[in-house]
Amino acid sequence: MASPRWTLSLALVACAAAQAQNADVPSGIDHPLIKRFSGSWLAGARSVEWDAAAIPAGPERLKGDDRKFQSLIELEGRVSQRVYIAPRGKSALEVWRNYEQGLAAAGFKKRWSCERDCASAYFAWHYQLQPTQGFTWAQGYIDTPSGGRYSLTSALNSEQSRFLVGTLGPAGREVHVLLFSSLAANATTGLVATYLQIVEPKTMPTGQVTVDAQAIGQGLKDEGKVALYGVLFDTGKTEVLPDSKAQLDQMAAVLKAQPTLKVFVVGHTDNVGALDANLALSQGRAQAVVAALTQRGIAAARLQARGVANLAPVASNASEDGRAKNRRVEMVLQ
Repeated sequence: MASPRWTLSLALVACAAAQAQNADVPSGIDHPLIKRFSGSWLAGARSVEWDAAAIPAGPERLKGDDRKFQSLIELEGRVSQRVYIAPRGKSALEVWRNYEQGLAAAGFKKRWSCERDCASAYFAWHYQLQPTQGFTWAQGYIDTPSGGRYSLTSALNSEQSRFLVGTLGPAGREVHVLLFSSLAANATTGLVATYLQIVEPKTMPTGQVTVDAQAIGQGLKDEGKVALYGVLFDTGKTEVLPDSKAQLDQMAAVLKAQPTLKVFVVGHTDNVGALDANLALSQGRAQAVVAALTQRGIAAARLQARGVANLAPVASNASEDGRAKNRRVEMVLQ
């Protein structure tokens, strides 16, 4: 699915905070949906435009293995993770309640939470999912009033730990949120650490891999057809995008290497929209590809354009990932 176009602002009600003791991690900013507790500094962060992520589906652990959750929510999409340190003098409960109330005001739908005896859930989360793996950390330390200091990588721990897991946003465009809070490093620091994980499900960008002429020829030989995802179009449009050049060049290369080869160029769509509209769209796209190949020196008599809309899916149209797989151009032997 496309990334959410709505914006939620999480207002955290807090008293005026002391000056942040350390600078934010370089280039670190809050996620636009959830802002930091007032006066906090961003100790560590990780943002990936597209990746796999897992969030515990509930606090229950596997029988016989307390360091693994019974089930996980497996997600793919834009992943944002943040670790904040709240200003000194703020209790773990004050920080937690502010996030909790702010999320509730933004329409948060809770899946599960834990506020007491959460240590075992923390250790399962820490060992199984390694929540801060790949983080970039700020320069600095977690300091104690007595002059001690701890590494930022030890900010999250089991002391006064709390979990909140759920979703934000309208049905079909939900983002998944995991909120965790604990004392920062340990009780001697007098500080509170908060971890936010936000996963916005979206389809992996396609068209980034070009199938070369050799692979196209082998596919035609072995199966009589080959699916090509490097021929790109804007939504609802039939004009071939410039980024398709590399794939079109390889399609032309295999046809030039085998002068007797004749193929159907077949356009496929997902099931979004009316069938008649999709038939016209897929036919128009197939014709556009044929035109691009003739411009590359392939005789028009060797090519036939056909549009079959969503009549030949290769995956379920129930998910965006499946719909992305169904939107394709194929070369099929005549």
